[in-house]
Amino acid sequence: MTSISIIGSGKMSGAIAEVAARAGARIQIIKRRATSMSAARPGLEYGVLGDDLTGDLVVLAVPYGAYASVLDHYRDRLAGKIVIDISNPIDFTTYDQLTSPADSSTAAELAALLPEGTAVVKAFNVNLGDTLTSGTNGTTPTTVLYAGDYADAKMSVAALVEAAGMRAVDVGPLTRARELEAMGFLQIILAALGKTRYESGFALLP
Repeated sequence: MTSISIIGSGKMSGAIAEVAARAGARIQIIKRRATSMSAARPGLEYGVLGDDLTGDLVVLAVPYGAYASVLDHYRDRLAGKIVIDISNPIDFTTYDQLTSPADSSTAAELAALLPEGTAVVKAFNVNLGDTLTSGTNGTTPTTVLYAGDYADAKMSVAALVEAAGMRAVDVGPLTRARELEAMGFLQIILAALGKTRYESGFALLP
């Protein structure tokens, strides 16, 4: 059985926990503190930042600016795990640009900070939370685009997505994370401007 640890307790944490529950995975939610509010399902395993991670897959469901504090607790303990980066590094004070380096991505920056050989997969950042919770985007199953350099890690992420009744599409190596972040940025901007709905989003038709 797949096991997953989700660091963070906001809306995307709850949405990915719902995906994992539909897939039949064991789920651990790591909160910043015991009193943190959580959007995840009741009855799951909970911990606080610094507790051992029980999942083979680890989702960083926190803003990219919080990655440094997460790595203070977990950098070495993430060796051997599949680390899923869902972040969209947007300057939310201006909604004007991505804050990651122009020739890089948060996923690449994260991979450089982790122990050598740690498998980082970029996934879920092009999905708004409601489309993950429902498993549908309009009338079609939600598509999750993902990128990474390790085939086994990508297969594990795809298996989770597909077991949850959604479609998984491999867009290539981790260098494609830059394009995924640009897509996530555009989608969030369109929703913030009211041109699309937060319950919808980009759909890739078969």
